[in-house]
Amino acid sequence: MMKIKFWGVRGSIPSSGALTWQYGGNTSCVEVLIKDRLIILDAGTGIRELGLELDREYERIDLFLTHLHMDHILGMGFFKPFFNPRSVIHIWGPASFNETLENRLTRYLSPPLFPVRFRDLPCTLHFHEISRSEFTLDDLKIKTDYVCHPGPTIGYRLTLDEKVLTYIPDHEPALGAINFPNNNEWTSGFELAKGADLLIHDAQFTCQEYKHCVGWGHSSFKQALDFAALAGVSKLKFFHHNPGRTDEEIQTIEEDLRGRGIHEDLTFGAAREKDTLTL
Repeated sequence: MMKIKFWGVRGSIPSSGALTWQYGGNTSCVEVLIKDRLIILDAGTGIRELGLELDREYERIDLFLTHLHMDHILGMGFFKPFFNPRSVIHIWGPASFNETLENRLTRYLSPPLFPVRFRDLPCTLHFHEISRSEFTLDDLKIKTDYVCHPGPTIGYRLTLDEKVLTYIPDHEPALGAINFPNNNEWTSGFELAKGADLLIHDAQFTCQEYKHCVGWGHSSFKQALDFAALAGVSKLKFFHHNPGRTDEEIQTIEEDLRGRGIHEDLTFGAAREKDTLTL
């Protein structure tokens, strides 16, 4: 059983305030708890509160990074277990052609951007570079692949007891696809999302906004729905909300999509901080 909790659902930059409190203003971070194993998807600002609210110490924590844009690693230096000498933390992230994952992350966790260096943290750290990979952690099967987004960016497919969670928070499947969304052969991320019980997917733009942002590496709400339907997903959670999008606007977009009867066999909704799901 996978217990999933959202700690950060916003994209690009944190956006706290009266207009975003219902869905939340922290950037990407999702907790996946499997028995005594703690897995964290991305280290946006939401990871700070996750660390503060952990009810126990874990022998091992696995942190999976999709990519190294700041909104996905901004909270890393404020994650409490990093400062616990008993913590053993494995950091997984996309491989690069010219630098190691550790070196690229050190650009952030070092002066002048951050006062504490990786090498000075008291915890035990292990770094793992991944690309098109398949591996297991106990009973959990993990499949990764590059997806369409600027810079090396990984999507994750987690399978446990035939239940599948797919996490692709920054993704533009319509870019370069032939006849999207009707041809899975040319659609980025399809194999990761195929038949997933839950897909957490980028939905940063409206259709009108997307026209001016082609190539930025993000999806519209409608494109996320189309991608989920193409992949035969059971449930979709819109994610990576535009930092300028208010709670009321997100609700209005959801209501409009439901009112139009688009992909009625697919359960969908916008992710909210502190929401929990079980697979």
